[in-house]
Amino acid sequence: MTVKELIEKRAKAWETAKDFVNTHEDKNGNLSAEDAATYSRMEAEIEELTNSIDRQQRAERREQELSKPVNSPITGKPYKDEPQGEKKTGRASDEYRQAMLTAMRTNFRQVANVLQEGVDADGGYLVPVEYDNRLIDVLTEENIMRGLATKITTSGEHKINIAATKPAAAWIEEGGALSFGDATFDQIYLDAFKLHVAIKVTEELLYDSAFNLESYIITEFGKALANAEEDAFLNGDGKGKPVGIFDKTAGGQSVGTLSAALKSDDLLDLVYGLKRPYRKNASFIMNDATLAQIRKLKDNNGAYIWQPSYQVGEPDRILGYKVNTSAYAPTDAISFGDYKYYNIGDRGTCSFKQLNELFAGNGMIGFVAKERVDGKLILPEAVKVLGLKADTQSAKA
Repeated sequence: MTVKELIEKRAKAWETAKDFVNTHEDKNGNLSAEDAATYSRMEAEIEELTNSIDRQQRAERREQELSKPVNSPITGKPYKDEPQGEKKTGRASDEYRQAMLTAMRTNFRQVANVLQEGVDADGGYLVPVEYDNRLIDVLTEENIMRGLATKITTSGEHKINIAATKPAAAWIEEGGALSFGDATFDQIYLDAFKLHVAIKVTEELLYDSAFNLESYIITEFGKALANAEEDAFLNGDGKGKPVGIFDKTAGGQSVGTLSAALKSDDLLDLVYGLKRPYRKNASFIMNDATLAQIRKLKDNNGAYIWQPSYQVGEPDRILGYKVNTSAYAPTDAISFGDYKYYNIGDRGTCSFKQLNELFAGNGMIGFVAKERVDGKLILPEAVKVLGLKADTQSAKA
C-alpha cells in the first residue's frame, strides 16, 4: 500500500472514530465500558496507520538520499579556505589580515592599500578583527577579573546611575497625613586610561616565515596587557589607571584589620559581613600565599574549612564559596563579594603601531599595542575586604 493510500485510510478511520463517539456518548459525554473498548481499538488502528506512514516516508527519504550522485562538478572558480556565509569586509577580511602580516614581515615597506581602512588617529594600523578577538581571548584566560566583572564597550565617557537612597514604607493611621521621602541618585563615570605594551623584534625574526610571528605577538601582547590590567583592577588607585577592589577609599568596604593571626572565625565574620543578596554569587579573591595559610585552618570539630574540588572544572571552595587566586592580590587582605558590580569599560579596540627608526641602528623593529580601559566598583557594599596582620607567617585555628 502506498503512502497516499495509507493517509486516505487513516483519514477515513479517524472520521469513523469521531462519528462513533458522537453517536454513543450519553448526555454527560461518557461512553459505556464496551463502547470505550471499541473506541480504543479504533485509536490503536489509527496509531498503527500513522506508524506505517512514518516508516514509509523515512524509507522514501533514505532512498532519495542514496540515489544522489557521490560528487558534483565544479562550476565556479574554487577559492582556498573560502568562508561560508556572508563575505567579510574591512578589518574582518582575509585581505586585511594578510596585508598586516606582510607589512610587519617586510618592515612595513610593503603596505597594501587595504590597510588604509584601519588607520587610527595616531597613524597606527588598527588590529584586524580576528587579531582583536584572539587578543580578547588571551585577556579572558589570564585575567580573573575579566571573568568575574561586568564588561562594557564604550565610545566615550560612560555614565552609570546608582540609587543612593531608597524609599521607605511607614505606618499611618486612618486619615493620617502621608509622609514623603526623597529618592536620590549618584552617578559614576567610566573614563578611559591608556595601557600599552611594546616589544623589540629582530629583522631576521620578522623575515623568517617559518616562525609563527602572528601567534607570538598576539600571545605575548595579550599576557602583558592582561597582567597590567589585573594589577590595576585589584590594586589601582584611580590615578592614571582604574580603581581596584582593594583600594582603601573607592574599593570594597572594609570589615576591619586583624591584629593577630587569621582564624577560621574571621572568615565566617567576613562572609556574613556581606549582605545576603550579594552572597548568592559571591566568591573570594586572595593571594596564593594567603591561601596557603587558610588551607591550614580548622573548625571547632577539627575539620579543615578548605573544601578541595573533586570534579573537573569545579573550583575549590572555602565555607562553600568559590576561591579565586591572583598573583596581584595583596598578601595583607582578602576580598569577598559579588564582582559583577565591578564594571570594566573598554574604549574602542586595540591597535598596533610599528616603530621604524627608533631601533634601526640595532637591526631591530619595535611594535606597540595599546588599549584604553577603565574599571570601577560601582557598588562598594557588594564587596567586603578583610585586612590581615602584615607580619603573619602562620595561621591558627
